[in-house]
Amino acid sequence: MLSKPLIVALLLVTTYAGMVVGGQEIPDLAVTFWTMLGGALAAAGSSALNQFIDRDIDGSMQRTARRPLPAGRLQPAEGLAYGIAACLAAFFLLAGFVNLLTALLSLAGMIYYVLIYSIWLKRLTVQNIVIGGGAGAIPPLVGWAAVTGSLNIPSLLLFAIIFLWTPPHFWALALVRRNDYARAQVPMLPVVRGATATRWQIFIYSLELVALTLLIPLFRITGSVYLISAVVLGAYLIYSAWRVVKDDGNKVAWRMYKYTSMYLMLLFLALVIDVLV
Repeated sequence: MLSKPLIVALLLVTTYAGMVVGGQEIPDLAVTFWTMLGGALAAAGSSALNQFIDRDIDGSMQRTARRPLPAGRLQPAEGLAYGIAACLAAFFLLAGFVNLLTALLSLAGMIYYVLIYSIWLKRLTVQNIVIGGGAGAIPPLVGWAAVTGSLNIPSLLLFAIIFLWTPPHFWALALVRRNDYARAQVPMLPVVRGATATRWQIFIYSLELVALTLLIPLFRITGSVYLISAVVLGAYLIYSAWRVVKDDGNKVAWRMYKYTSMYLMLLFLALVIDVLV
């Protein structure tokens, strides 16, 4: 639970997609192993440190009260030690077995998530998720750098996809859990500006996200498999976001939240399949 394995798995899908698209082939097995291991440790360690930082508010939120630290199954020092150890291991494994750029990108993601988002942004501004989304968008850059040793504009488009995906994903959850966030005094958009404004922001960001995904083929790194997938997945994302706007209930927001995770995974899998076929 400290590591959040489902989130780690989703991030690793985007990492591997960055490797395949960047190299335009199945990457070397050894590079894949060390990149995925380092990425998993970085994500798990960052999650543990986030939970260490948020242990005071997690206990007051129904969604997070059963996490190991607020529930008392682990001591704060244990969570802190695990998080630091995993993050350090991630950096040195990537630096030693992949390349320095990959390690530095991973380090940037860990610092972004732990220091900039968890400590500063989350409790400070309603734009916490928007700005903080950059942390979760770094894994495809890590994968890209692992096989190419550099970054370019197409790699930054993969970053931008996750950056734009993050707000509608977490705002849909925030609609469902807005009482939790209000009780914990976390300035999420539904708490500060209300549910109606949040629903429209989800729709607007969904439109921008889908538009961005359709720009990828212009750089000739993908083909028809990705394009068709992006159109179909994007059409349903926009439909889901519109349902959130029109329906005040939490059920459609919860379905939107669950679909956005599936959307991101399938979109990046489509990138992989497109290159390999």
